[in-house]
Amino acid sequence: MNKKTLSYTQNRELSWLRFNQRVLEEAKDESVPLLERMKFVAIFTSNLDEFFMIRVGSLYDMASVNNKSVDSKCGMTPQEQLDAIYAAVAPLYKERDKTYADIKKQLHPYGVCGLDFKELEPQERKYVKKYFKDQVLPVLSPQIVDVNHPFPHLLNKEIYVVADLRLENKSMMGIVPVPQFISDILYLPGHDIRYIRMEKVLMEYLDIVFEQYQVSGRNYICVTRNADVSPDDEAYADSEDFRNIMQETLHKRRRMAVVRLEVANPLTKEMEKYFCDKFNITPECIFRTKMPMKLEFMFAIAEKVPVSMRRSLVDEPFTPQASPSVMEGSVMAQVKRRDILLSYPYESMEPFLQMIKEAAADPSVMTIKITIYRLAKKTRLVEYLCAAAENGKEVTVLIELRARFDEQNNIDWSERMEEAGCRVIYGFEGYKVHSKICLITYRNKNEIKYITQIGTGNYNEKTAKMYTDFSLMTSNQSIGEDAAVFFKNMSIGNLDGAYQHLIVSPTSLKPKVLMLMDEEIKKGSDGRIIMKMNSVTDMDFITKVAEASKAGVRIDLIVRGICCILPGIPGETDNLTVTSIVGRYLEHPRVFLFGQGAEQKVYIGSADMMTRNTEKRVEVACPIYDESIKKRLARSLNVMLADNVKARVMQDDGTYQKKSVGEKTVNAQEIFMKEALQAKRPQPTVEKPSLLKRLRSFFRHS
Repeated sequence: MNKKTLSYTQNRELSWLRFNQRVLEEAKDESVPLLERMKFVAIFTSNLDEFFMIRVGSLYDMASVNNKSVDSKCGMTPQEQLDAIYAAVAPLYKERDKTYADIKKQLHPYGVCGLDFKELEPQERKYVKKYFKDQVLPVLSPQIVDVNHPFPHLLNKEIYVVADLRLENKSMMGIVPVPQFISDILYLPGHDIRYIRMEKVLMEYLDIVFEQYQVSGRNYICVTRNADVSPDDEAYADSEDFRNIMQETLHKRRRMAVVRLEVANPLTKEMEKYFCDKFNITPECIFRTKMPMKLEFMFAIAEKVPVSMRRSLVDEPFTPQASPSVMEGSVMAQVKRRDILLSYPYESMEPFLQMIKEAAADPSVMTIKITIYRLAKKTRLVEYLCAAAENGKEVTVLIELRARFDEQNNIDWSERMEEAGCRVIYGFEGYKVHSKICLITYRNKNEIKYITQIGTGNYNEKTAKMYTDFSLMTSNQSIGEDAAVFFKNMSIGNLDGAYQHLIVSPTSLKPKVLMLMDEEIKKGSDGRIIMKMNSVTDMDFITKVAEASKAGVRIDLIVRGICCILPGIPGETDNLTVTSIVGRYLEHPRVFLFGQGAEQKVYIGSADMMTRNTEKRVEVACPIYDESIKKRLARSLNVMLADNVKARVMQDDGTYQKKSVGEKTVNAQEIFMKEALQAKRPQPTVEKPSLLKRLRSFFRHS
């Protein structure tokens, strides 16, 4: 084992937990409106749920298969990592519960009140009881657990109300699932937003549910199951219809092993042992929480806030603006003249969608090809692709059915597109297609021409308003030719294609990035590297960063989430700075900048520097050749590095600290929002008619 490597690397799971702690810090930030702070608590919670389902789940699998394997970044076995995770999560629960309680208390004066049963007014109690009897009781599925009624299978992340039941001399457990098709909360009558959670209503009326029993020890619980299911490779290879395998995978996910149990009230030692035996877990896997186990309803509550209180409780609304780079009129015609870069969510996704709509109806367009990873539930993109196919265009869609937690949505859209006549393909065995690339092929007289779009984020109209991303539209024919080769290779199952301009994983992306870093290493202290991405885990990249640092290259990594390299380690990473920005929008772009001045090279793409992205996914990054776009991207990165409001800087122990605010505060996201609002779209130039044309017009209308 390489001891030196271990001196400047850290465990990815503990690094991720620190990222989620930064999310929780936003919930504690008093400069953020109260309901936005509550949303950050909800995001922290859903992040943690997914972490347990995927990362903790995969560590459980590794521990059961080979617990002696050692992680190269931290030297821990899977079981040691699990122990460290459970120890690190426990204080986060306490911090989250306190944060939630503080915000909830501060919302009361605004009439936003989440209530316990004892806090209800008499009339509200009558309303809740009537609602329970009329709407809830008829659809409940209560069960006792005894010799004749085995303990039921508890669904992942669903809430169950449990209690001790007694009938004469017999004791047993009662369990009631909170119905999935009933709202998580019940709004109470009145002008204020007063509500009670459904699990609390059920707990109150368990005597009605189990009317012949004595009820005690009321509680509610929620299990988190391992959801790290990979489709069986052999089944994938032999199957003609990958959709069926994904359907089976989703079904299997519902029954996977329990990795966490959440409880509302303390468990007796007897009950703790009972649940540990039932779920095959240890007491460390049980977490008590005083706040809701599901908090998605907070987003709906934010929408119900009266206009008069909105400014106090939620962010000032921001609508993605028309890009100043795009004039009115045909987008395709403008892209044919010059490269266009869109910056989401500050600028609207509309020009890209408009371009696809134009291509669908343009008689000169022959083919449209696109890779899709995640789509919105409602999407105009699919509508336009289907229209193109129905108009006789050849439309090829490479859709990734294994986009985690979006599998069913992608299955549904793939069927819709096939019905419209699109050619739908599903990627590769063992390799997810994560690239964001679209190619329009058209005929100009006797020439074949291309328009290529390459982005850092998904073609998702909803998240384009919530995530920061870049989208390049270019008519550069060399890039278009590479894109055409890429789609051909994807169609024939060739992962080893050669490209002149695009860099593509799993073959050329990592080697090219390392080569560009080597060029900076040769420059020594004159070298410069700035890279923005979501996560860093790839060991080849990490060791190259350390090599560059030792050579004197100044390196800035802007990494939102996991970062397994530690900065400031003497003799190893002295010249490395790692910055993370967590703010109103989810930071999502991947931008790589090498060098300075006229020789500077800039790429945007879909890949993080994670081993899964560089070796086990199909990713695409594209060079930026337009000098004005290069400068714009470099300037964006420098604004982010200057951020002293939402940016945090990693220390040499892996913890993060906010920058000290000087005379001038710099909030990168706010700057980009203001600039988008102030930018003016250039007006199309109107050709002044000649004297001859004016005379003709005069006589025509006289």
